[in-house]
Amino acid sequence: MAPAWPYANGPRHIGHVAGFAVPADVLARFERLRGSRVLMASGTDEHGTPITYEADKQGVPPREFADRNNALIVEDLRRLGMTYDVFTRTTTANHHRVTQRLFLTLYEKGYLVKEKQMGAFDPASGRTLPDRYIEGTCPICGFPEARGDQCDNCGNQLDPVDLINPHQRGSDAPVEFRETEHFFFDLPAFGEQLKDWIEQHDNWRPNVRKYSLEYVRNLKRRAITRDLDWGVPVPLPGWEDNPHKKIYVWFDAVIGYLSASIEWAAQRGEPEAWKDWWQNTDSWHYYVMGKDNITFHTVMWPAILMGVSDEKQTYELPDDIVASEHLHMEGKRLSTSRGHVIYVRDVLDKYDADALRYYLIIAGPENQDTDFTWSEFVRRNNDELVATWGNLVHRTLVNAHRNFGGVPKPETLTPADETLIKDVESALDQVALQLGQSHFQLALKYAMSTAAKVNVYLGTEQPWHTIKTDRERAGTVLYVALRCVDNLKTMLTPFLPFSSQKLHRMLGYDDVIAEQPEVREVVEDGASHSVLTGDYASEDRWRPSQLPPGRTLPPPEALFKRLDEVVEEEQPAST
Repeated sequence: MAPAWPYANGPRHIGHVAGFAVPADVLARFERLRGSRVLMASGTDEHGTPITYEADKQGVPPREFADRNNALIVEDLRRLGMTYDVFTRTTTANHHRVTQRLFLTLYEKGYLVKEKQMGAFDPASGRTLPDRYIEGTCPICGFPEARGDQCDNCGNQLDPVDLINPHQRGSDAPVEFRETEHFFFDLPAFGEQLKDWIEQHDNWRPNVRKYSLEYVRNLKRRAITRDLDWGVPVPLPGWEDNPHKKIYVWFDAVIGYLSASIEWAAQRGEPEAWKDWWQNTDSWHYYVMGKDNITFHTVMWPAILMGVSDEKQTYELPDDIVASEHLHMEGKRLSTSRGHVIYVRDVLDKYDADALRYYLIIAGPENQDTDFTWSEFVRRNNDELVATWGNLVHRTLVNAHRNFGGVPKPETLTPADETLIKDVESALDQVALQLGQSHFQLALKYAMSTAAKVNVYLGTEQPWHTIKTDRERAGTVLYVALRCVDNLKTMLTPFLPFSSQKLHRMLGYDDVIAEQPEVREVVEDGASHSVLTGDYASEDRWRPSQLPPGRTLPPPEALFKRLDEVVEEEQPAST
């Protein structure tokens, strides 16, 4: 499981976690629940110009800036319940070693060639200008605020020299282009192989496959080094000691999936364990991201893996690219750099994590750009989480606890009872099918519609009234409802881990169904860094409920909070 690496240039906003974080955690939790071994590996992307640009603005060294933001991002993801096996950093010694090793392998195989290109400089100071320090008009779509490395509007990767009317970001200061030498990755050498490989993946989302095939039709050599003073050193004589030449961030960031896996294995005391995923044809590789990261994962990273593979060791390519569209607010794309954001930490300071997780899946940008509003967030929470699922849980457990003290023993089941149990158990298979295909919204909607069906059953049977005249029938109805609630708990655990664990206890279980991550300090080469990790069970729990009659049930509690109606501008946001 490979969630995209967030830049350590600030805390995460809800658009970020709608793309790379929550969908990946849903998949990881689901796979563990059905007994799969899972390795979810990622971390903060701490090199490149997004870091140096913001660090310069704040007048602090890049490392200090990255340290601060890594801590903020790790805490955001911990509070969201993101069950990373390893969430690390690209500034570790391990990551540098792995990046340099792959660089050298590609170089020795002839896939890296030196070329001269026009580099950007500040004419006043003579200082090199990294790509993100430059803005201009996109030559492809005409967007007037395209960056020197990528256009946020059309998603295409750019070089600063391509921009129309380039200028220094945040001002009208001019940019001067001079000749400079760099290593370029020979992407065209992999063109046919990439095209054939992409065409094989009918399971990919249409936007991913279409965009990737269009991209590989016109591949060009791509710079793999840059005139920078912050990044992974180039491991070649005459380059490695040059403080102004570093490996370009796009190259070292995607290698992070592999380096993080190697770090995870080393920390476990099993240094070869990473090979169970990377060099095992039975493994399945999910990559989860926003749509602006597609080509890095369908073209750049696969080409690197193809280039370093040989008859001695072959690295597994991506199997599924789970790319979401953009989340907007008030019709504008959420963007930290443009100050149009709702930070995750601000939402979690006021609302429960499951409420945010639920919204980002049920109404998020899985298949199309969507617009976040606070009124819709509150409506979804109150009308769906509280009124449908929370209400079903509450009235089932309250009546069972109040009248029976536990799970009632059922008498003869009616055809309606048996049909409902069968339908809810079948829903386990349907939700699993949708999750296995990365159809998160369909899976969650199916689970919630199943909960609504059980609510209708309870409303029809009304055991709170039947108890007065037919205790045995009331007990049977509540037994059926409890079995259904237990099955629904399993279906909803990947989406709503915090409330599902709470319900698990209220159903009388004493184990953990929804583990949570924790932050641990690890030491490497004499230096320490924080890692988000955890001890997660991979156990086959994705099966029909076996809730035993007679089990004592503890006093029930409400799963969710009903939220007050909101005024949009009063909600947490930074705009």
